[in-house]
Amino acid sequence: MKSFIYTLIISLALISCEIGPKPIHYGQDGCEYCKMTIVDKQHASELVTNKGKVYKFDAIECMINFRKEHDDIQYALYLVNDFNNPGELIDATMATFLISENISSPMGANLSAFYAEAAANEVQSSHGGEVYDWHEIQPFIGKN
Repeated sequence: MKSFIYTLIISLALISCEIGPKPIHYGQDGCEYCKMTIVDKQHASELVTNKGKVYKFDAIECMINFRKEHDDIQYALYLVNDFNNPGELIDATMATFLISENISSPMGANLSAFYAEAAANEVQSSHGGEVYDWHEIQPFIGKN
């Protein structure tokens, strides 16, 4: 019986430290940065630390600003919602970003993310704006 309890405790400890995204509960979860309730499925984002802690954000710009202000934390995952597939988290470091005054984001940076560069270019052709990759977008948002 002792070995069963020991195994159960170890298993629960390993499961609780799993590094991965967590579902965003739209209309319930709050943004770690600005404290607004997360409602926009096209612009929400997450950071996951190397220890498995998940931070949720209502806008990509909130995630970028939080990361810049907490550069002492090591992050395992940078995740953003794909604009064309609302609610679907994608790897931010591989995403293509569009800043367009014709597409509002929750905090006003007009920043959207796309899984594929072709998708970003297509939306850019109809809504205007500028396309960036993960590294190029950093200077445009908040603190450097």
